Amino acid sequence: MDTKSAEQIEAAVQQDIAEIKAYMPETYKAIQAKAAEIGSKAFALVRAGLRGEPNRFWAMERGWVKGTPFNVLGMQEEAATQMVRWGCAHVCIFGQPVAEVQDGAH
Repeated sequence: MDTKSAEQIEAAVQQDIAEIKAYMPETYKAIQAKAAEIGSKAFALVRAGLRGEPNRFWAMERGWVKGTPFNVLGMQEEAATQMVRWGCAHVCIFGQPVAEVQDGAH
C-alpha cells in the first residue's frame, strides 16, 4: 500500500519535470510539440503518467525513464526493439487525454 501524501506526490512530479527539462531534452521537445498539437491536455497526460497512472505518458532517453508504463501487451518491448533497430536515442509515448476516451475499456 502506498502511503504518500498528495504533497509528496506533487513534489515527486515536480522533481520528475525538472529532471525531464534538465536531462531529457528530446523528451521535453516532444512534450512541447504535443502541447502545440493538443494544448494543455498534453501536460495533464505527462503529470498523470508521472503520478503513476498507466496509459498516459512514458518516456525513455539516455538512460532516464519517466512516467508509467502502458499496460498494452508488448508495447514497451516493441518500443525497445524499434529503438535498437532504428538507433533511436529516445522514445516518448502519450496516451489519449481522459476526456477523449469514448468507452470505459481504456
